[in-house]
Amino acid sequence: MTTERLHLYDTTLRDGAQTQGVQFTTPEKIRIAQVLDALGVDVIEGGWPGANPTDSDFFATAPATRATMAAFGMTKRSGRSAQNDDVLAAVLNAGTPAVTLVGKSHEFHVRTALGVPLDENLDNIRASFAHVVASGREAIFDAEHFFDGYRADPAYALACLHAAFSEGARWIVLCDTNGGTLPGEVARTVEAVIASGIPGPHLGIHTHDDTGHAVANSLAAIEAGARQIQGTLNGLGERCGNANLVTLIPTLLLKEPFASRFHTGVTEDALRGLLKASRTLDDILNRVPARQAPYVGGSAFAHKAGLHASAIAKDPTTYEHVDPARVGNERIIPMSNQAGQSNLRSRLHDAGIEVAPADPRLSLILTSVKDRESRGYAYDTAQASFELLARRELGLLPRYFDVDRYRVISERRRNAKGHIVTVSEAVVTVQIGARRITSFHENVHTPEEADQGPVHALSRALAADLGELQGYIDDMRLTDFAVRITDGGTEAVTRVVIDSEDGQGRQWTTVGVSANIIDASFDALIDAITWKLVRDRAPVPA
Repeated sequence: MTTERLHLYDTTLRDGAQTQGVQFTTPEKIRIAQVLDALGVDVIEGGWPGANPTDSDFFATAPATRATMAAFGMTKRSGRSAQNDDVLAAVLNAGTPAVTLVGKSHEFHVRTALGVPLDENLDNIRASFAHVVASGREAIFDAEHFFDGYRADPAYALACLHAAFSEGARWIVLCDTNGGTLPGEVARTVEAVIASGIPGPHLGIHTHDDTGHAVANSLAAIEAGARQIQGTLNGLGERCGNANLVTLIPTLLLKEPFASRFHTGVTEDALRGLLKASRTLDDILNRVPARQAPYVGGSAFAHKAGLHASAIAKDPTTYEHVDPARVGNERIIPMSNQAGQSNLRSRLHDAGIEVAPADPRLSLILTSVKDRESRGYAYDTAQASFELLARRELGLLPRYFDVDRYRVISERRRNAKGHIVTVSEAVVTVQIGARRITSFHENVHTPEEADQGPVHALSRALAADLGELQGYIDDMRLTDFAVRITDGGTEAVTRVVIDSEDGQGRQWTTVGVSANIIDASFDALIDAITWKLVRDRAPVPA
């Protein structure tokens, strides 16, 4: 069956860089471009050359990609020709095969923001695209505020589109710049644009998520006839973000009516790398991945209720809309005080532990889980700690080391230069087989460096020397540390949840609970190391 081509346009490196708190370096932009290219997007918008040193450096050192590289800029300014506009020249001088120019398509913005007559704005659009097309580049028009403009003055908004299209623009992109349009209006407006004489294969959609509808608006535009979709990895973007390509791509490939009607440059193999692509961006930004993100979130295929887990064991399609492996994710059967034996046996199976349905130890594990959760533990996310608990009850947990003692000291003082610093010292003594090892670590940090505190010192001291086990944990690192006070008052209980990962790409979560935050952290750290040793089948020291 013949299917239509959908074109994926990524603007993570430009629009995504406008996210509050995000500041890409040139090497980071290069790495992201390589991730996008491997994923299979058609166009990578690299930034606005001349607008800042990072974007200019990126175009000077941009990697070779299968995807088309695009430079972003704006239509020429009034009072000068397209040939003599230095801002437009900087965009063309980037040497990219494609050039995207943003221009006003809302009469209010033309009069108020630009302060020029409406006809003059149309002339600027025509001259700009005539110049870009004459240079031999693929020309793309981002019609800024188009949906608001069409609502206010349909004839003028359409005239802006035709000004670019008549001069050879390959793509006319309808932008919901303020993110306030809803799917029904998007569909009707796209249909009106096509009826005005701009064919769907030349139409793109660029949406923002200010009402939470960026993905839905993009899909509505596609169903109405648009054939280019703009968005960003993980929905980065100004304010509430752009349409999330990590959600759009699997929806287009796996869900009807899109899967049977369209095809993209993303292959099945590339789709299996979707979670990795999403996590790579989170790593670059030093962000914790969103657990509830569609398709790629840690909870996207987690089944907590016993009824769900029982059905999943019989047929995963009972509670899963797609196979998690198709997007690089995996099924999780969490343990909690709502769990039954179906969850328990499924989770043990995932950990490589087979237990007969009638085994009395299953009840012991469930009782232990429910008892510990009543004291503040949470095993619905801390899968690694649950596995260790179950192995302990089943007599399957090796005893790799014992902690004899630890000490943590934090002191705030002024250094020799008069700057306030905090010194955190940690000492840990462990018994490993017949050996007793004491390790020390010290952090000296400013008050603003929250990731260099006493828990960090403790984790470094604990992992500094585990004797013959050291090689098994050298590639391990902590990626997140979360604290929650489960009871208030003077008898408050602290729950610490730690996320870890290793060089094999495995990620796991552990939990510790205590009235003392350091104790709770230490318990979670010990679980993290122990789980890593178990999964790597480390030998028990003699």
